[in-house]
Amino acid sequence: MNEHTSKKFDTELEGIRTRVLQMGGMVELQIVKAMEGLSDGDLLLIDQVIENDNRVNLLEIELDEACNQVIAKRQPTAVDLRMISTVQKTITDLERIGDEAKKIAKTAKQIHTAVSPFMPQIRLSHIADAVVDMLRTSLDAYARLDTISAAQVVRQDKEVDAEFKGIMRQLITYMMEDPRTISQAIELMFVAKSVERIGDHSKNIAEYVVYMVKGRDVRHTSLEEIEREATR
Repeated sequence: MNEHTSKKFDTELEGIRTRVLQMGGMVELQIVKAMEGLSDGDLLLIDQVIENDNRVNLLEIELDEACNQVIAKRQPTAVDLRMISTVQKTITDLERIGDEAKKIAKTAKQIHTAVSPFMPQIRLSHIADAVVDMLRTSLDAYARLDTISAAQVVRQDKEVDAEFKGIMRQLITYMMEDPRTISQAIELMFVAKSVERIGDHSKNIAEYVVYMVKGRDVRHTSLEEIEREATR
């Protein structure tokens, strides 16, 4: 590959990388707005989240196509191919995070249009803040090729899973003590599950960063192994 072609290739890769981070920022905002809509009952905000999901989907398709074009035209080396593969996996997880934000918004709409007085007093803001932080950290790790931060996200996911189980127990207690809360408690279970899944997808992105930098696929390995690999 001559110098001119090489520079053009680097520019293409940098453009893709920048757009992945833009997509990440977009889905992060989707989560924040969906949770705000759930908390405040702002139906306009909720509808905005549902409509904006199409923009996230479109960006995934555009980025996937850009990656395929690079592979077809440039015949990238093993390292660059790893980066492109990471991008394709990352945008799939970002699109799924967008889907979960849309689900939260749709559930929020059902909750606030039903206006039931029997709403379990469960705070989901803490777990939602935690997964937004996980997403932000994993994208930052992707931008800076920072495997230490990526491993931290995997550790955070364990805490989110524990908090999710605690929320489930609380909601089951509400339903047992007052059957009138069952309908709304089930809706909140769906929201909590979506938040927990956002954590899982953020963890996936962090694991892809370790693969991109270190060349080792750390999915389905222990936290300790991931931390060891990240610090090598």
